[in-house]
Amino acid sequence: MAGRFDPLTRAAVRGGRTTVPRPHPGPAPKAPAAPLQLGPTVEAPAAPLRPADAAAIGRPGRGGEAGGRGARTGRAPVCARRRWAPGAPVDLGLTLGPLRRGPGDPTFRATPDGSVWRATRTPQGPATLRVLRTGAAAAAGAAPEITAEAWGPGADWILEQLPAMLGAGDDPAAFVPRHRLLHASHRSRPGLRLTRTGLVLESLIPTVLEQKVTADEAYRAWRRLVSQYGEPAPGSPPELRLRVMPDARTWALIPSWDWHRAGVDAKRSAAVVRAARVANRLEEAAAMELPQAAARLEAVPGIGPWTSAETLQRSNGHPDAVTTGDLHLPGIVGYALAGDRDADDAAMLELLAPYAGQRHRAARLILLAGRTPPRRTPRMPRSDIGRL
Repeated sequence: MAGRFDPLTRAAVRGGRTTVPRPHPGPAPKAPAAPLQLGPTVEAPAAPLRPADAAAIGRPGRGGEAGGRGARTGRAPVCARRRWAPGAPVDLGLTLGPLRRGPGDPTFRATPDGSVWRATRTPQGPATLRVLRTGAAAAAGAAPEITAEAWGPGADWILEQLPAMLGAGDDPAAFVPRHRLLHASHRSRPGLRLTRTGLVLESLIPTVLEQKVTADEAYRAWRRLVSQYGEPAPGSPPELRLRVMPDARTWALIPSWDWHRAGVDAKRSAAVVRAARVANRLEEAAAMELPQAAARLEAVPGIGPWTSAETLQRSNGHPDAVTTGDLHLPGIVGYALAGDRDADDAAMLELLAPYAGQRHRAARLILLAGRTPPRRTPRMPRSDIGRL
């Protein structure tokens, strides 16, 4: 992405290298620790919530209490559960890693028991998702069984989306490596799947914040805005401090001084506000083919090919949504495949032409391989316009 000046760090971020602890092989694991036992569970589809309960779960509590009114009245949040057997290895860290915006992302956590936690805003409302590989296969690296738990008004929706989010619609066999580096990277990561969240705005807004700045600046802005304007994730353990990102109306109403304090300039904040005002139309892009989806997003001023590609890689999971207009990616691809660190977009697309239909996957495998050109200049200094 533009502005990520540490090749190694950038490769980890762009490649989605999120470390998720794997369960230790051995006897059947003991029951999870007390903080993770959150109320009664029912098999998905979950029983419908009463309107009062749904409102209580989704409403932020006073003083930042997780779980909204349920946390104050003592009612345990209702948990829905689903088990899914993908039939092939799935690496949760590689698959869900691109959804994390920096190590301190308040909407994403990876815990020592091997779980991945996500707080998201679905069409049905806020939801918290916990995903964990279970069974003997989890430690052996073979095809695992996935156990997912969800809380909040959007629990049913997020559990229904679980297979797509874990790459059920992705076909890694369609990728045929034609370079030694790509072959080695592809072979060493059998659990890599391209995620598809089906949610456009939650990927679009942090991508806009990453335009033309360093990763640290963008992550800091995302953390501050979500922490300030988001709401506690329903049903999540308080120690995780998970937050659900604001809804579209809240994004559109953030005052200019808070954008400034978060280090977001007027150009990027205006693009986010314009996108939030047409959020419903943008969400329709999740069901479109790549050209039509990109055109829908790029109809909003301030959203160009770079932003639309980075968004659709996550919301649509398209394997050919290659990023153009990036500051570093052409040089990394050129250096890895042809030894040309000065490659531009045209040279990069020419090198990726043999992988037509799978160019995003090829670029991601290159980033994960970590072969980046040696640094020739100092890292760009951090800046914070919020101090001005």
